[in-house]
Amino acid sequence: MNEFMNYETLATFSGLVAAVAVIVQFTKTLVKKQFADYVVRIYAFIIALILTFAFARAGEGFDGALLTIINAMLVTLAAIGGYEIITDPFAQKKKDKKKDNI
Repeated sequence: MNEFMNYETLATFSGLVAAVAVIVQFTKTLVKKQFADYVVRIYAFIIALILTFAFARAGEGFDGALLTIINAMLVTLAAIGGYEIITDPFAQKKKDKKKDNI
């Protein structure tokens, strides 16, 4: 295999996940300078949506568009989740003290 990324690779789930993860990781500092941290997730979804529509469209018409959007959501979750598992596999959620007092 001489090619790193091509159209055939981007038409697969794993190819889209890898592409979204790489693009977001290299550009998220630009997003974080202007917006809050949670906006990076929306940004990742937008990148996934663009790439999924461009390379892995799931049919024609409304049904195809809806399936493509759902697939983009799955790609986003996999890309974000994969990054979080690799960077901090033992992360623990902090408890919100306000919720505990209610």
